[in-house]
Amino acid sequence: MRLLTWMSTAIFAFTLVCLGAPRVVAQQDLGSVKADAKHHKVEFENSEVRVVRWMIGKSPMHGHPDNVQVVLTDTTSTVTTPDGKTTPTVAKAGEVHWRQAGQHAVQNTGQQPFEGVLVEMKGGKAASAK
Repeated sequence: MRLLTWMSTAIFAFTLVCLGAPRVVAQQDLGSVKADAKHHKVEFENSEVRVVRWMIGKSPMHGHPDNVQVVLTDTTSTVTTPDGKTTPTVAKAGEVHWRQAGQHAVQNTGQQPFEGVLVEMKGGKAASAK
């Protein structure tokens, strides 16, 4: 099942590139991997997109550019934004979400690992961790 999910994500990322994801003018600091290397791993990167696999226990404040999120496991978590606002969330394996650039910290409040894949766009808005 995970192989099918990963293959679907890779095909989706390839499709985004082929359909004209915004061109990169200058390499951006995309924040999440630098701020939280323990929980974020680059699986694929080119001039158009970066595909990041994540497994969250508790992450520090970090940022992402515009991205597509593919959730791989069911879980609950709490998301905190830079202004201190916290939001409880519930995620189900297989969900796919468009997310605009932003910063957050995530705390997994579920009983199992919280895993997913991000397809980060390089030509749009970026939100780097401060």
